[in-house]
Amino acid sequence: MTLRTLIKRIGPLLALTVLVGLLSLLVPDFLGLRNLRGLLLSVTLVGTIAATMMLVLAMREVDLSVGSIVALSGVLAAVGISATGSIALGVLAGLAGGAMVGFVNGVLVAGFKVNSLIVTLAMMEVVRGLAFLASGGESVAIPVQDFYALGSGGVLGLSWPIWSMIGSFAIFGLILKATVFGRNILAIGGNPEAARLAGVPITRVRIIVFTLQGLVAGLAGIILAARITSGQPNTSIGLELAVISACVLGGVSLSGGLATIGGVIIGVFIMGAAQNALNLLNVPTFYQYVVRGGILLLAVVADRLRQDGRLPRIPMRFSKTDRSETQNV
Repeated sequence: MTLRTLIKRIGPLLALTVLVGLLSLLVPDFLGLRNLRGLLLSVTLVGTIAATMMLVLAMREVDLSVGSIVALSGVLAAVGISATGSIALGVLAGLAGGAMVGFVNGVLVAGFKVNSLIVTLAMMEVVRGLAFLASGGESVAIPVQDFYALGSGGVLGLSWPIWSMIGSFAIFGLILKATVFGRNILAIGGNPEAARLAGVPITRVRIIVFTLQGLVAGLAGIILAARITSGQPNTSIGLELAVISACVLGGVSLSGGLATIGGVIIGVFIMGAAQNALNLLNVPTFYQYVVRGGILLLAVVADRLRQDGRLPRIPMRFSKTDRSETQNV
């Protein structure tokens, strides 16, 4: 194994180790038990959704609508429970709403061959609008207190949001690593044409993956609604960037064909540790936006480095072709 390959494999773990080491020295109480429990709970929303975003990115696609799906599913669950008094019907409404949005994304991307960036960007706006329409533009209180147990209850010392994240990591990590379906996802991301010639059902796989993404985002939205005891149409704005950043930091290639659940877990905790440190240091929110955007840029540059081993050189002089084009303009 070459040094380059070794660094590529352990790079995310090395980054997390260095980050935790620095934060433990610079941020008071960062390694305190209470803070670590809070950190673990704070990454559940991003972590649960990142497991399926890993599959989407591995297919060389992207889904920008997950934040809006979280909001819509939470609102649908709240409206359903308020209207019927049934927790089961409310949860079913939230899950169905999330899965339906994911299915539509999949059909538009795989069936109509529309770029996933454009499709999910448009759906991000459409679904956010539907969340406001379903809620009447206001937060929807959930009157059945037993529903709150989904957000605050738990078993074996871990809350249900943490269990949902662990379950998501386990299920989709296993699917990617040990099933034909997972190998088909990586094959599509690595070389779609070769995958088609090999008989991989590309359209069906893409639709299923986007539907799973919507379903898991819907589940995360329902659990979030239980934690905040209401359906909020304006929640989780910008969540998609945190999820994608966590995946890319964990080694998932934006060019497709490369992903591991271990890397995604590390990426989720890198994002969580950075956010936690900013909160402990009382950094104002607008500075936090700058830091999160910077982390995403670093993740994209790191992805390019992993692919090529180096960054392309920036030309310092215009070539003859460039000068000719400039004069024509």
